Formats: sequence, structure tokens, C-alpha cells
Amino acid sequence: MKRIALFVLGVMAVSTSAFAQAPGGRGAPAPPPALEAGASQADVDKALLSAPANLKDQATVIKWKPDFTYETLRKGTNRLVCYDRSGFPQQQPFSIECTSIANLDRAAQNLKFEAAGDRAKTQALLDAAEKDGTRVKPEFGSVWYHVMGPDKDHPRTHLTIAVPGATTQTMGLPDNGRQGGVWIMNAGTTTAHLMIPGE
Repeated sequence: MKRIALFVLGVMAVSTSAFAQAPGGRGAPAPPPALEAGASQADVDKALLSAPANLKDQATVIKWKPDFTYETLRKGTNRLVCYDRSGFPQQQPFSIECTSIANLDRAAQNLKFEAAGDRAKTQALLDAAEKDGTRVKPEFGSVWYHVMGPDKDHPRTHLTIAVPGATTQTMGLPDNGRQGGVWIMNAGTTTAHLMIPGE
């Protein structure tokens, strides 16, 4: 159990330190970057609701378009990217997500598949992409931060760590939560991620 706890803490520390690289080194934190032309501060503030406090000021913020491309509302200086998914197909009315900027292709593919209309169709598309090798892999060790709920006043938070391809044999973690500790959900797939009790 100590090994599992140390592994999870290590992954989270590496992910956070990789995101937190800020220009200027020590001293006063850099001010948040300026918004892109036409961007709304309200849209940026909403998208940053799921960002960790130590990363939000330098995070990139995007806005998804109907064709699953995006426009940049604010170009950040760290590797965290945040966006609003509120009301998108199969998302809750209030849904905000942040992750590594390396995961944007994965996020776009998720949105495209979710636009199929219902969970059964989406799952069929996910399964087919997994089988034929077209499923976009997330960055190993990257964190996905979520804030979601029926509205902004009743949110819940959720955090997962992507470990695509991980199995019990490769990581030494169980593939179910029966032991009460950290476990790998969807082991052996591109969707494999660490589930943390209480998250």
C-alpha cells in the first residue's frame, strides 16, 4: 500500500511541477496573460473554475466550436488548458474541464463521439476506435480536473490521472476499487486512468 501511495503522490507531483513551470523563476507570480481579441473575461473565469489555484493564472483557456475545433480565449504559459463543456451532448448543464494541453486532440475526439446523441452510440464509437487503433491517447500521467453539476451552485469535483495502456501487471495497482485504495479503471486501454477514493 505504501508503494501505491508513493506512486500516486509521485505522479501528482510530477504533473503539477510540469504544469507549474512559470517564467521568471522565483519572486512575485507573473500576472495572468492578456485575453485574445474578442474574448470575454466571464468566459475565461468560468472555464478556470476547475483549475488548481497554483495553475489557473497561467493556464490556457479555449472555447470549443461546433466542428470540434477551438478558439483560444487566452494563451497561457504553463501546460494546463481549461474549457467549458456546459450543456454539450452527454454533459451536465454545468461542466468545466482542465487538463494538459497535450490532451486537446483526445478531448476533441471525446466531444465528437459524445455528439452521437446517446451513451450507447458513443460507447460503440469509443470501442470501435479502441479496436482499430484510432483512439487518441492521452498524455501518460496527465491530470483531468472536472467541476460539474446541475448548475454552478451545486457542483462536484472529480480528478483522474491518465495512464493509457496501464494494467495491474505493469503498475502493480488493482483494476477495481474493492481494496479501497487507488485503482486502474479501464485497465489495458487508452482510457486507463487512476481512480482515487473520494474523488
